[in-house]
Amino acid sequence: MQAILDAAEALLVEQGYEAATLKAIGERAGIPIASVYHYFADRHQVDAELAQRYVRELDERLAATLDRAESRTVREACDAVIDVLLAYFREHPSFVELWYPGRSSTLSELARAFDVSQAAQLWRLLIERNLIRADTPQFVLELAFEAGDRLFDVAFRRSPTGDDATIDEARRLVTAYVETYAP
Repeated sequence: MQAILDAAEALLVEQGYEAATLKAIGERAGIPIASVYHYFADRHQVDAELAQRYVRELDERLAATLDRAESRTVREACDAVIDVLLAYFREHPSFVELWYPGRSSTLSELARAFDVSQAAQLWRLLIERNLIRADTPQFVLELAFEAGDRLFDVAFRRSPTGDDATIDEARRLVTAYVETYAP
């Protein structure tokens, strides 16, 4: 199973989402296609398993960043999260291929759950530090994550490493929105 996922990851980086078919993945892994089907019923299952591997690692990085963050402003907190996301996407171009161009309904559900989870962590941090009002709905941070996700999609469509101008605008938009809830 690991060989299949590693092969899928390599194909995503080298040739993009469309080229990473089950047949190509099996060939790259040196595994007969029948054996690939033994582990995964279809391409979407491979995508989901690979994306979950990335999301677990990204979740750990974000949690560690928020745990040690000394953010004194909304901007510093938003920048800390954006910096981790940007670095991770730049380190894992195969994740970008899955997360954006290859996003199936299964991956959309995974992305939504990720946004909700991360929004909850950031919401708690901002409230604990009195950077947003205590009555701020958690939904506000969920919207900020959703907007940021869409803007990251644009940034990585404009450039394989994430267009810096678009990322800068994402920072401005998300930060300005969250700051409207400052005490």
